[in-house]
Amino acid sequence: MIRCITIDDEPLALKQMANYIDKTPYLELKGEFENAFEAVSFIQNNEVDLMFVDINMPDLNGMDFVKSLSNPPKVIFTTAYSEYAMDGFKVNAVDYLLKPIGYADFLKAATKAKELYFNDNETITSLEHGEDYLFIKSEYKLIRINYADIRYIEGMREYVRIYLDNDKPVMALMSIKKLVEHLPLTDFMRVHRSYIVNLSKITTIERNRIVFGKTYIPISDQYKSDFQAFIDDKFLK
Repeated sequence: MIRCITIDDEPLALKQMANYIDKTPYLELKGEFENAFEAVSFIQNNEVDLMFVDINMPDLNGMDFVKSLSNPPKVIFTTAYSEYAMDGFKVNAVDYLLKPIGYADFLKAATKAKELYFNDNETITSLEHGEDYLFIKSEYKLIRINYADIRYIEGMREYVRIYLDNDKPVMALMSIKKLVEHLPLTDFMRVHRSYIVNLSKITTIERNRIVFGKTYIPISDQYKSDFQAFIDDKFLK
C-alpha cells in the first residue's frame, strides 16, 4: 500500500481527500493535518510515501513546506489557483490538482504516483522459494509469507493483494498469473481471473461463490470444471 497523508487548512477538503483515498485500493491514509507544522513531526517519525498538500495555507504554505523537507515523500499539490501549477512542477511534484477536485482527476494523479512508487520499489516476486513459503517485496520490505497463512489472493491489474489469516493484506507489484506459478497447485486454485484461493481454507460455498467471512469470491465459468472436480473428490456420497 502507498502510505498517504493530507494537508489542508479546510476541513471539508480533508474530508473529501480522505474519501477519495479510501476509494482507491492501493492508497492508505495515515494522517490528516490542517497545517504543515503538524505534518512535519509526523513525517519525521513515520513512513510516508505520498502527500496531498494544499498550496494556499496560512503561516507556512504548501510549496514552502515541501521545499523545507530534506528528503520529501512524493507530493501531489492541491489548490484553487491555477497559476501555482508551474511552481508545483519546479519542486518535482507528481501532479497538480485544481479545486474543486473530481475523483477522475484525483485517480489520474494517484495513478501517476503509483507508477512512480512501484518503479522506485521494484518488486521481487520470489527471492527465496521453499516448500512452505515465499518472500514478497512490499513497501520497502521483504516479507516472508507462509503458504498456510494465505486465505486468498486478489489480482488487480498489475498488482496483487494477499489476504492472510491473522494479519493485514500484503500488496505487491506482480500479475496474478505470475504469482500462481510460485504456489503449490495441490493447495491453491485459481477460481476466477481475479482470485486464487487456498483450498484448505474453504469452509462454505454458497450459490457458486466461496465465502470467507463477509467476502464472497465468485467461481467463473472458465475455472468451474476444475473446482467442481476438487469438490467432487472431497464430497462424501
